[in-house]
Amino acid sequence: MSGDGVAGTRNEAAWTMFEADRASKNLGMRLLSAHPGTAVVEMTVGPLMVNGHGIAHGGFVFTLADTAFACACNVDGRGVTVASGADITFVAPVREGDVLVATAQERTVFGRSGVYDVTVRRGEEVVAEFRGRSRTLSGRT
Repeated sequence: MSGDGVAGTRNEAAWTMFEADRASKNLGMRLLSAHPGTAVVEMTVGPLMVNGHGIAHGGFVFTLADTAFACACNVDGRGVTVASGADITFVAPVREGDVLVATAQERTVFGRSGVYDVTVRRGEEVVAEFRGRSRTLSGRT
């Protein structure tokens, strides 16, 4: 497990979920931090992620943002929370070798639903904005 603090200060639910996320890990994603309502995930764009236009396929950028969203939704361990919907706006093209960082932030939680925004950056440049809607399947009322 990677860490963003000493044992007992991390939010173990997000780390445990990420460690079991074979899809994200096989794409080379790294969970950098997870705290209540927020998570940061990093990914380097590899050669198999580039489309016919020579830029990263948008689905990979979406997947990175979705992974950060999932970690932010599940950081508290109050129940299994999944996406009920999401959309993304691509702001700038991404190329092979780019290191992307997705930062997810909880905007509001109401009942078993929530809204989260994720900004994907290459360095300081914003390359995509993602909004996810969540639903907790168990535990949260």
